[in-house]
Amino acid sequence: MIMKNSIYFRNFLAMALIVLTSFTVLGSLSTAWSYRLTTAERKATMSSTLQETARYITTQYIDHGIDPGDLSVLMWLMMMSEVTGFDLLVTNVDGVVSACSDTDLKHLGKPVPEKALAFFTDSGHSVTMSSLGQIYPEPRQVTGRPLTVRVNGETYVFGYLFVSSDLTAFRHAWRQFSGVFVLIAINVMALTFVISFLATKKLAEPLKEMAGAAHKFARGDFSTRVENEGRFDEIGQLTQAFNVMAESLERSERLRSEFIANISHELKTPMTVIAGFADGILDGTIPHENETRYLNVISSETRRMSRLVTSMLEMTRLRSADSEEILNGSFDISEVARLTLLNLGGQIGQKRLDVNAVLPEAPVLARGDRDSITQVVYNLLENAIKFSNDGGEIGLELWKQGSRAYVSIENRGETIPEDELPNIFDRFHKTDKSRSADRDGVGLGLYLVKTILDKHNEDVFVTSADGVTKFVFTLRIN
Repeated sequence: MIMKNSIYFRNFLAMALIVLTSFTVLGSLSTAWSYRLTTAERKATMSSTLQETARYITTQYIDHGIDPGDLSVLMWLMMMSEVTGFDLLVTNVDGVVSACSDTDLKHLGKPVPEKALAFFTDSGHSVTMSSLGQIYPEPRQVTGRPLTVRVNGETYVFGYLFVSSDLTAFRHAWRQFSGVFVLIAINVMALTFVISFLATKKLAEPLKEMAGAAHKFARGDFSTRVENEGRFDEIGQLTQAFNVMAESLERSERLRSEFIANISHELKTPMTVIAGFADGILDGTIPHENETRYLNVISSETRRMSRLVTSMLEMTRLRSADSEEILNGSFDISEVARLTLLNLGGQIGQKRLDVNAVLPEAPVLARGDRDSITQVVYNLLENAIKFSNDGGEIGLELWKQGSRAYVSIENRGETIPEDELPNIFDRFHKTDKSRSADRDGVGLGLYLVKTILDKHNEDVFVTSADGVTKFVFTLRIN
């Protein structure tokens, strides 16, 4: 049942039917056409032999008075029979055979029926199947004509000439030819079937491997790959695409596992703190005068969990959003930068930071979702504030270049280690230095920035050297 349902068996069966049908149709048409052509040529040769022999006998009769039964006519008939392979008969005006091409002259004196004489007189030398009465034991191809001469303007018949062909030898030769053709066709078909079976099976092997890999994927094993073997056809392209998909699934599964592990860790810590302090307040372990301080800790951890959930929901919304619909929106990125800077004024004041903002007065209309880009600017500015030295400086700059707007946000503080730069946009990634400084963070801010800009088909870059960290992202402008 599995064999019958396999693609290579169905492919082989289809190929076999096509080849068999093709050979059958081609062989039948070729055989029929060749038979008709050979038969037509044979009839033409018989008619030509009839005309030449009739001309010779008539000439001998008129010019030399030689009777159709004369020896010279007999020799002519034998010679023509030897050359053409046909049997020739000459009768007198009454239809009695007076000469024949047989060496044993067995047909001499036999009568040809009047019906046959009349038929060949009226039919215009056509070829038909006949035994000429009792002349031949079986029907054969026969053509004939009367031998005529004109005397004083009138036509007189002085005899009849017949040319016949025994089909036994012809049919035997044709059967031999057909047998050779059939034998060759069988061998060619057998070879074609073998090659087709092997080629189709080879073609289906990557598909079988893909099916096996897909079953492993269903069980959670994404490590399987399909061998390409250097193929560049459609199967090779499918194999390559399948392997790319497998790598993507494996990467997604790895990220999912990391995500679950990280979020479990991020949620476990505040929940442990909240539960511990709440139990301490309830069972009296924490003194009454300290309850307010620990309730503030519980409130802070609750807000941190709320920010984590909000960031996760925002990422889910971004993944389901359509990039084309996002890019249909338009907003003033300069205004967004100013408003975001104002919203963070309290945090800037707490750290006594100087702000160096270089923003154009004219609107800079960018394409995208205003709320999402506001989140990008907010997260980058908040990070810059958070990791700046107290009394230091942060910078915010916006400029246009070609079809893009560039937004730069920098701060002065601890330099991010070079080996950490490629990873800072990963989910829940925090450098060791920032963990203590960013106790309230959830590790999703920069990942959210990267996700939003990827959805806008934009780029974000980061450099950190000599205590200066700078983030630059792009936006398409109208």
